[in-house]
Amino acid sequence: MPRFDNQTVLVTGGTGGQGASHVRAFHAEGANVVIGDIDAERGVALADELGTRARFVRLDVTDQSSWAAAVLAAESAFGALNVLVNNAGVQNPPAPIEHTDQATWSRILDINLTGIFLGIKTAVPALRRAAGGAIVNIASAMGLGGTAHYAPYVASKWAVRGLTQTAALELGRDHIRVNTIHPGVIATPFIHKPAVGATAAIADFYSPEPFAIPRLGEPTDVSRLLLFLTSSEASFITGSEYVIDGGLLLGPALRSETV
Repeated sequence: MPRFDNQTVLVTGGTGGQGASHVRAFHAEGANVVIGDIDAERGVALADELGTRARFVRLDVTDQSSWAAAVLAAESAFGALNVLVNNAGVQNPPAPIEHTDQATWSRILDINLTGIFLGIKTAVPALRRAAGGAIVNIASAMGLGGTAHYAPYVASKWAVRGLTQTAALELGRDHIRVNTIHPGVIATPFIHKPAVGATAAIADFYSPEPFAIPRLGEPTDVSRLLLFLTSSEASFITGSEYVIDGGLLLGPALRSETV
């Protein structure tokens, strides 16, 4: 039996490279999927592609009323909400701190951090009504170290770590597990296209050649980990952080001696 039969999953940023992969992975495992995104055209198209167990809801993660409407849509369409994936995120154009304007700082934190705070805050009552569930916050390998020229993004992802662990402590007795995934360089438009206001993409600065696993990650790599963390197989895991970066954070790997 598919792992997520009769369960409903809300994925934010659900039309993006990673988000759409997550949506398809849950749907393939039997879940009802709610695709939350600000891109209505792509969201409706993805829901239509998947069929009756999929719904699109326009979701601005920085707006609590938009969150309330998304959670209500999930419960109205499918009867319950069992899993929340806080996947939506944006990158700042690279700039040193002294040349980063406050508007950029505020926008990145509003989406990447406040959006997750509002998601947890709004979804928790629904998860309680479903007798428990799981929340996974998608952070970044940049949330585990400093990265020059990306202060707003790095700060937002570091903060998600503390928010996740706090939520895990608060919600564990309600049978709600909360964990974090830290992807490295994943082959999506997010890293292949420059951020708004930037001239170069993140991928331009990261060659996978030194990684222990010398390739870029694929969205499906992250989706498979996500499915595990939100399933009953991970019922004793909460407040934990999972790095999926091919060894990026470990530093340069030794070259193989095999011929």
